[in-house]
Amino acid sequence: MRIAIDASRTTVQRVTGTEQYAIRLTRELIDLNSEHQLILYFRDQPSPDLFPPQERVTQRVIPFPRAWTHTRLAAALWRDRPDVTFVPAHTLPVYFPGNAVVTVHDLGFRYFPEAHTTLSRLYLDWTTRYSAGRANVVLADSRATADDLTLYYNIPRDKIHVVYPGVDIPPYNEANVEIVRQKYHLPERYFLFLGTLQPRKNIAVIVQSYLRWRAAHPNDPAGLVLAGGKGWLYDDKWAEGLPGVQMTGYIDEADKGALYAGSLALVFPSLYEGFGFPVVEAMHCGTPVITSNTSSLPELAGHAGLLVNPLDVGEIANAMTKISADNDLRQRLIARGREQAAQFTWQRAAQQTMAALESAAK
Repeated sequence: MRIAIDASRTTVQRVTGTEQYAIRLTRELIDLNSEHQLILYFRDQPSPDLFPPQERVTQRVIPFPRAWTHTRLAAALWRDRPDVTFVPAHTLPVYFPGNAVVTVHDLGFRYFPEAHTTLSRLYLDWTTRYSAGRANVVLADSRATADDLTLYYNIPRDKIHVVYPGVDIPPYNEANVEIVRQKYHLPERYFLFLGTLQPRKNIAVIVQSYLRWRAAHPNDPAGLVLAGGKGWLYDDKWAEGLPGVQMTGYIDEADKGALYAGSLALVFPSLYEGFGFPVVEAMHCGTPVITSNTSSLPELAGHAGLLVNPLDVGEIANAMTKISADNDLRQRLIARGREQAAQFTWQRAAQQTMAALESAAK
């Protein structure tokens, strides 16, 4: 079988969750594959070590500045006529031959339209509707995203395969924890949020919850660290100048594990997530998790996290109290978290994706 893979998202400058998904899943598909021919299509020249050359892998670079998916990729697919095409990020070409599998990561634009320009929102809506309808199999990052696809676009559930992404963290040790603490000027004790600072991440409520916790525990010096860059619609009033609140800016990928490991807990009551990577990353690192009881977050945390109403400041503050004051609870959550996080591997994701590709090709 000849499998075409859109690898255009693997060569971007700054890697976010979607690009990391494309890179890691493609690598695992290459490692897993023993019988099919994989053809990787790039918009930009990949680095030599991105996907090491293998006998059953062909790499094709077809540069083009605009509308690459619908022009150059589509033309290449008409020329090569693969048995199945895999696009790991939402958008299939408008017109191309054969069968296809597409990954839809989330439908956040349906829940937070104000976070997008009108043109961007309309494009996301159209491409998601088209791609999910055109594909033979749709991969969803979570059951929550699968439900959204059925709710908003009437995609049959038997066409959707829930394939959880893998989650891994760069290696770290105790020395790294101290180095990272000094690098970002962090306090000895801190609650952590990690992600882009934007309305969907519920930053204002996180800060309000921390301030309520701080008022109730004046003798505990723990701070609140907001780690991540400022996103669109960020508001200075959320956190600027407030006691105990510290913003780090963008975090180097290599520092994330030590950042999690050095914290009291991850506070992640996001309003919507197709797949909340920080929740699983924190559990990998032995960090207790406070997260929302909405969207995909309950299925990721399972029984290993404290689930809260993301709009209830008092409930979030109480969860912070439980973790900071009850060491037995903290240790139970750490043990459960490591067990829960072990389920999310790229090897498993690649096996399920390959099965979907083989099914779609038939």
